[in-house]
Amino acid sequence: MNILVLYAHPVETSFNAGLHRTIVERLKAAGHVVDDCDLYAENFDPRLTRAERMSYHDERSDGDPASPYVERLLRAEALVLSFPVWNFGYPAILKGFFDRVFLPGVSFKLVAGKVQPSLHNIRKVVAVTTYGGSRFRAMLMGDPPRKLVNRVLRATIKPGGSVSYLAHYSMNLSTEGSRKRFVAKVAARIDAF
Repeated sequence: MNILVLYAHPVETSFNAGLHRTIVERLKAAGHVVDDCDLYAENFDPRLTRAERMSYHDERSDGDPASPYVERLLRAEALVLSFPVWNFGYPAILKGFFDRVFLPGVSFKLVAGKVQPSLHNIRKVVAVTTYGGSRFRAMLMGDPPRKLVNRVLRATIKPGGSVSYLAHYSMNLSTEGSRKRFVAKVAARIDAF
């Protein structure tokens, strides 16, 4: 399976970096074709430019700055997101990826003013994330990242596609044991891909 891994963390020694390495290693060991998109390492610019916004509803061209990322997304059969939750949201670089790459004609079509999801090449989505605070605190804030994955991405991909959300909450209080258990949970989910 062709799998696009979107990774968003700037520190190579972080727990998130270790999760990312586990994901990529396990997918490759299982024989998947992995497009490992480390947004920080690739220096992805998350800022939607004026020109991009002005042409947002136009058909995309090869000269579009986001075009290489659109091509990578459209080649994928599955999507794995690996990111921390900061301030109850995605890191800006990942949010910018969604803003600049999940475009009309790519992840959805506008038909008579209505949105029709069209990212049907993606059959599976797995999100692997960490939160500094507790699950309860995230729930009080509405847990936007979980909702966006479980609702918006689920609605955008192939109908009936599989969506998983794996989160390690309370990283601020985590222990070596809790981190090891989470890595094992992630490894088992990735191995079942």
